[in-house]
Amino acid sequence: MSQEKQSLVDIWGDNVNLKDLLIAMAICVALALGGFIIAPGDDPQPLIFGLVGGVLGFIISSIIIKPKRVVEHVEEEES
Repeated sequence: MSQEKQSLVDIWGDNVNLKDLLIAMAICVALALGGFIIAPGDDPQPLIFGLVGGVLGFIISSIIIKPKRVVEHVEEEES
């Protein structure tokens, strides 16, 4: 078994590279928690800043981490 196959983890029926998963989780958690902590004011603002931080983390993660999946379209022959 190759080194790359060993670092894949099955999550919700999809194989994910463990290193990329941990990087994406760290980015999202850091931005969501950072937004929550730096939010000025009371009640709804920390929630909104935290959610915006989470969405920004998702966008940044999707730009940084490229998909490893190769999709091939195979046409069926008519019989």
